[in-house]
Amino acid sequence: MERLHFEFPGQHAPGHFTPVLVGVVGSGNLEVMLEPHGGSTCTIDVTTSAGGFGPIWEAVVHDFQTRHRLAGIAVSINDMGATPAVVSLRLDQAAAALPLGSQSNFGAPT
Repeated sequence: MERLHFEFPGQHAPGHFTPVLVGVVGSGNLEVMLEPHGGSTCTIDVTTSAGGFGPIWEAVVHDFQTRHRLAGIAVSINDMGATPAVVSLRLDQAAAALPLGSQSNFGAPT
């Protein structure tokens, strides 16, 4: 198992929310959990069974954060070999479940 940690500055903090969980850890899939945390950053922690793909993970989560610019969010990803496209879809699915908060363009692509 490989563990990766990323932290990005954010701009859009959602309103109060309970943790969001999407996906199922299984062969070739993953789960994504979003939890509130204090601060103005978005942290992303990845636990993956497929080692050696750090640069690809970095590209996928950077793209996600560029689109959504989340703040005050802790993202946990448990992966069993999902493709980058599936990772991106699950991240977007989780972000879509967040409340809009006070930002009118929260979650909108840039």
